[in-house]
Amino acid sequence: MSLALLAGLLSMTAVGISLGFLGAGGSAITVPVLVYILGFEPRQAIGASLAIVGATSAWGAILNFRNHTLIWRVGLVFSVTGIAGAWFGSRLTYLCQPALLMVLFAALLAIVGTLMYLRNPRAEPAEPRALCLWKCATAGVIVGLLTGFLGVGGGFLIVPALLWFGGLPVKQSIGTSLMVIALNSAAGLAGHLSRMESIDYPLLFELVLAALGGMVVGSVLLRRTSPGNLRKAFAAFLILIALFLLAKNAPQLF
Repeated sequence: MSLALLAGLLSMTAVGISLGFLGAGGSAITVPVLVYILGFEPRQAIGASLAIVGATSAWGAILNFRNHTLIWRVGLVFSVTGIAGAWFGSRLTYLCQPALLMVLFAALLAIVGTLMYLRNPRAEPAEPRALCLWKCATAGVIVGLLTGFLGVGGGFLIVPALLWFGGLPVKQSIGTSLMVIALNSAAGLAGHLSRMESIDYPLLFELVLAALGGMVVGSVLLRRTSPGNLRKAFAAFLILIALFLLAKNAPQLF
């Protein structure tokens, strides 16, 4: 086994842990690993990321449903508009040059990482709120577009939206976000499939299996500890990835 493949498999295990524990963070690791460690072309990496993150999130959604931490009715409301947004977003990916895609991806990571680092858990609703359909639908469209366009699962947006607009407590928001990510990723992947003929599918299958194993670990951690313990460290990690991607790709735009 090559060092690049070993690093890729270990990274995908971390993807699964992040998704299981935080309900987010999969694509933040997946896309850079596919591009800079495993040699994927950026647009191909976005499609492959949707397959990995989507399959892993679907498995996590099943685990959370069994643990009663997935509220499928709320997740379905959020997903209806997200699926349409993800398919449309996938059409936009191939209108951009690879370097621009990576710069946009880096900018999104920087914004999300900063907001995540500054986020005050005390500001989150202490008690469940009433479901707000139009706000869930609007957030669903935005997350869906980002999912299809940049290959991001959108969990960092979905979890807060489920807290504030879906009326769910934290652990149920994390579990339900996995269902939304899985459905959005499937819709985005459907839009990318016709352009993914050159993907190494046996390698992709190995990466999915590694991520699924990490998901089991992350789901166990979610039941036993608070995600807040990991949030700031992971936010700093996102910002570092964003800076690396900007340094590598921004000069190519000028």
